[in-house]
Amino acid sequence: MTIGTTSAPAPASPQASVDQLVGVIGENLRGFRRRQGLSVDGLAQLSGTDPALLTAIEEGRQRPDIGTLWTVAKALDLSFSSLLSTGGDAGTTVIRRAEQRSLTSRDGRFTSRALFPLKGERQVEFYELRLSPGADESSDGHSPGTVENILVGRGRVEVTTADGEHRLEDGDSILFEADVPHRYRNAGDGEAVLYLVMSYIL
Repeated sequence: MTIGTTSAPAPASPQASVDQLVGVIGENLRGFRRRQGLSVDGLAQLSGTDPALLTAIEEGRQRPDIGTLWTVAKALDLSFSSLLSTGGDAGTTVIRRAEQRSLTSRDGRFTSRALFPLKGERQVEFYELRLSPGADESSDGHSPGTVENILVGRGRVEVTTADGEHRLEDGDSILFEADVPHRYRNAGDGEAVLYLVMSYIL
């Protein structure tokens, strides 16, 4: 047997990954909208989103922020990752940090990075969340039955759920029903890093 050597493919640049993600989101959004028999205006009305923004996202001309994706996914009764998915997956998948694509809030102070393959439907998702000092991110309720389990990897945060405000520090965790409005706030002086496991009932 002869063993040859081949050059490893160059990792995708961050900008290329972003462009690819924007295209995937646009195609998925258009597909799910049409499957539910909705026009752009119909989805805009259902989600409270500007129809021009939806059109730009579907055409790959606009990179959506996290809040917009959550709102649209909820209006379509989909899991968040459904809009990011690129098809089915099997076997073992290695996810390189350098090739990962993060989504950002409108003000750029909150980012979310998927720590699972963005392929196919799933009942459990795993994310890394980063909040800049003073970041305060509010979220509408997700689909009925959604549960969030958060571990604080670094920093001090306040998580507000239906049961009130909860202060967490390094190593603390919280589990709560996320199908109602909730909020994350960085209460420290440095960047806060959270690890989120989100469970859906599909």
